[in-house]
Amino acid sequence: MREPVMTDLPPILETWFAGRGWQPRRHQRDMLVEGRAGHHALLVATTGAGKTLAGFLATLVELIEAPSQGLHTLYVSPLKALAVDIQRNLLGPIEEMGLDIRVETRTGDTPSDRKARQRVRPPQILLTTPESLSLLLSYPDSMTMFEGLRTIVVDEVHAFATGKRGDLLSLCMARLQRIAPAMRRVALSATVADADGYRAWLAPDGDIDAVALVRGEPGADPDIAILLPEGRVPWSGHSGRYAAEQVMAEIETHRTTIVFCNTRSLAELIFQDLWKVNAMNLPIGVHHGSLALEARRKVEGAMADGRLRALVATASLDLGVDWGDVDCVIQMGAPKGSSRLLQRIGRANHRLDEASEAILVPGNRFEYLEARAALDAVEAGELDPDLFRPGALDVLAQHVMACACAAPFREADLLGEVRSALPYSALTAETFARVLGFIADGGYSLKAYDRFKRLTQEADGTWRISHPRFTTQHRLNAGIIVEATMLTVRFRNGRALGKVEEGFAATLAPGDTFFFAGLSLEVEKMDTEDLVVRATAKPARIPTYGGSRMPLSTNLADRVRGFLADGSQWARFPDDVREWLEFQRARSVLPQPGQLLVETFPREGRHYMVAYSFEGWNAHQSLGMLVTRRMETLGLKPLGFVSNDYALATYSIEKVTDPAALFSADILEHEFVDWVQQSALLKRAFREVAVIGGLVERQHPGKRKTGRQVTFSTDLIYDVLRRYEPGHLLLEAAWADARARMTDVGRLAGLLDRAAETMLHIDLPRVTPLAVPVLTLIGREKVATGTADDALLIEAEALAAEAMRLD
Repeated sequence: MREPVMTDLPPILETWFAGRGWQPRRHQRDMLVEGRAGHHALLVATTGAGKTLAGFLATLVELIEAPSQGLHTLYVSPLKALAVDIQRNLLGPIEEMGLDIRVETRTGDTPSDRKARQRVRPPQILLTTPESLSLLLSYPDSMTMFEGLRTIVVDEVHAFATGKRGDLLSLCMARLQRIAPAMRRVALSATVADADGYRAWLAPDGDIDAVALVRGEPGADPDIAILLPEGRVPWSGHSGRYAAEQVMAEIETHRTTIVFCNTRSLAELIFQDLWKVNAMNLPIGVHHGSLALEARRKVEGAMADGRLRALVATASLDLGVDWGDVDCVIQMGAPKGSSRLLQRIGRANHRLDEASEAILVPGNRFEYLEARAALDAVEAGELDPDLFRPGALDVLAQHVMACACAAPFREADLLGEVRSALPYSALTAETFARVLGFIADGGYSLKAYDRFKRLTQEADGTWRISHPRFTTQHRLNAGIIVEATMLTVRFRNGRALGKVEEGFAATLAPGDTFFFAGLSLEVEKMDTEDLVVRATAKPARIPTYGGSRMPLSTNLADRVRGFLADGSQWARFPDDVREWLEFQRARSVLPQPGQLLVETFPREGRHYMVAYSFEGWNAHQSLGMLVTRRMETLGLKPLGFVSNDYALATYSIEKVTDPAALFSADILEHEFVDWVQQSALLKRAFREVAVIGGLVERQHPGKRKTGRQVTFSTDLIYDVLRRYEPGHLLLEAAWADARARMTDVGRLAGLLDRAAETMLHIDLPRVTPLAVPVLTLIGREKVATGTADDALLIEAEALAAEAMRLD
C-alpha cells in the first residue's frame, strides 16, 4: 500500500468543521490524500463513519481551490431515494460555506426539460443511477459532457458489483475512462467481505494494485435485541405480525423508528397492523418502490423533517439514507443475511460513536435461531460472501447499442474498451462478434425482419445505427431492472398513488378492495393502464408482487445448523425453543453440520418426506419441482411439496423408502433440463434478457405495451428460436439466468453433490417437532384471504401437539 502523505484542508473547510466542533476522521483525510494524488480508492467503513463526506472531500477541495464549471464528479447510487438524500445533505454545507457549486440529481424521476438542460449545462456534481448514466452515454454530446470528468463515486458498491446493474456500471466506467483518461474511481461500502474482489471490480483493467484500500475507524457496537412474543414463539409464519402491539409500544418509546419488511406486500400488511393498534394516533408512514414519486417524496420529506414517529419500509430505504433522528430500527421477520442486517441497523443513530439500536422480530422458531445467528455473525464481524461472476451478455448488448447511439465505432476498439471492465475481461472476440451480430440482425432466425436490423457495418468496418428510430427505441426501453408490467393506481381526480402489478390487478373487479399506500381502496374501474379507486372503510386484501424471495445466506445457514448440533448453546434460547429442540432430539435426531437429515413418516393417509438442507427457499423450490418429478417417475404418486429456507417437505400416496435415489446428482442433468424447458421458467428468463438486450421493446413513443403484449412478443420469438436456432445468444443468456439467479442452482448443485455421502435417513411413526414449521405451509395458498393466519395457527397447534408427544 502507498504511504499516505499528510494534507491540509482549505481554510473555508477547516472553519466549517470547526464551527460544528468536528475534526475530519482519519479515513476521511486518507481519502483526501488519495484524491489529491489522483488515485482510485475503495473505502470500507461502518455506517455512520462519514463515508459520503469522505467520498466527496477531494471533490470539494478541488472545486474550492480551483473553481470550475462543467461536470467534475459523478455520484452513482443504487436508489433514487439515496441520491435525493445525498443532494439534500450536500447542499446544506455548500450553502453554508457560500460555495459556487451546483449539485443536481438525474434519475428516472427527473423532469425531461431538466435532463435536456443538464446535457448542455451540467452541474459540477451530478447524482445518478447506473441506468441514467448509461442513457447519458448514449448521446453524441456525452463526449463533450464527460471530457472534463475528474471523479466517479460509487456508493454502496456491494449493492451493484455482483449483479447485472454492476455489469452495466462497469461498462459505463470503462467508457468514461476512455473519454476522460484522468478520471479516478472511488467506491464506498460498509459491508464488503472481499475487499480485494471489489478493488479488482473497481479498477481499470482489473488492476487491483491501482486501487487504494482505505479502512474506516471502528464504530460503537450495535445494540440488537430479539423481541419475544408475550406468549410462545410461533411455529409458523415469517412476518412477525403477532408482535404488532409490542412493535407499536417500541415506536411509542422512541423518537423515530424505521420498521423494515422484506417485501412490499408485507410492508403494506404491517402498516395496517400497526395502524390498528396505534392508540396514540402517532404519525406513521409506509415507503416502497411501487409507490408514486409524490408519495415517496412526501414520506421522505416528513422523515427528514422529523414529522413521522415511524416508517414501514422495504429495501427501498436499505442503503445509506441518513435521517439523524432515527433512533431505532425494527426488522420484521428474519433478515436473511448479516450484511443486510448491518445495513438496516445503520439507519439508526447514524453516527460512528453511538450504538445503533435494533430489534429483530422472528416469525417462527427457525427464524428465532436465524435471528440469533445474525446477532452472533454481526458480533463476530462476519459478512455474507461476495460472489462475482462473468458479465451478462444481454447487458453487454444494451451497452453496445448505447455506444452506437452516441457515435459509430470500430469493433476492435470497443472490444478493448469492454475488456477493461472486469466482468468482461475474459470476453472472447468470437463472443463479442456474436453480440454484434445479434444487434445487427437479431440472429439467423430473425434476420429477415427489418425491425431487428439495428446496426449496419460500413465497408471500412465501422459499425453505426441503421436508422434513427432505433436510437429513440433504445432510449425509451433501456434499463436493467425488468419488473412485471404495472398498472397505475389513481383516484378519479387523477391523483396517482403508485403502481400494482398487472397480474394482481387481473384478479380484481369493480367493488373489490385492497390495501395500498396505507389506504383501504375500492376498485371503481380499470383499463389496460389505470386502476381507478376510491377510499373505503371496507375490509381489504394486500397486493402481491412477483420476484424471488431473499434467500437465507450461507453463513447464517451454517450458524443455524451449528445451533442445532450444539446443545450447549440452547441455554441462550427461550424455553419453548429449547423445548422444541429437546423433543426433536428425543424423538428423532438433529442434523449435524454438513449432514443432510431426511425424515419420513405417515400422517392422515399420506406419506411425508422432510429434508433439512438449509439452502434457502429459492433452491428448495427448484429442488421440490425436481424431486416430485422423479417421484412420479418412480411410481410414488407425489401429491405436492412445500418449502421454507430450512427444509423441503414432499407428500405422496406411496412411501419413500430410498430418499437417496431422489437426491442423486444426475437430477440436474435430466429432470432439471426437462423441467426448465417445459415450464414457464425459461420463458420468463428469456423475456427479461430479450427486454434488456433490446430485442423486444416495452415502450413506443407515446405508448407503453401491456404486460400481455410483451409476453406475447417474447413467447413468440422464444418458440421460433427454440425450434430454429437453439444456440441463439439470448437463449444462452436466458439459460444462465434461469440456472443461476432464478433457481439458486449453485447451492442446489452443491447439496446434490454431497447428498449421497452426508444423508442420514430416519424413518419414524409420526411427525417430528422439527418438521412442524414447514408442514404448516401445506394448503396455505388455498386459504381464503383474511383467514389465513387463523387457519395456519390451528393447523400448527394440531401438528405441534402430535409432534411433541413422547409416547
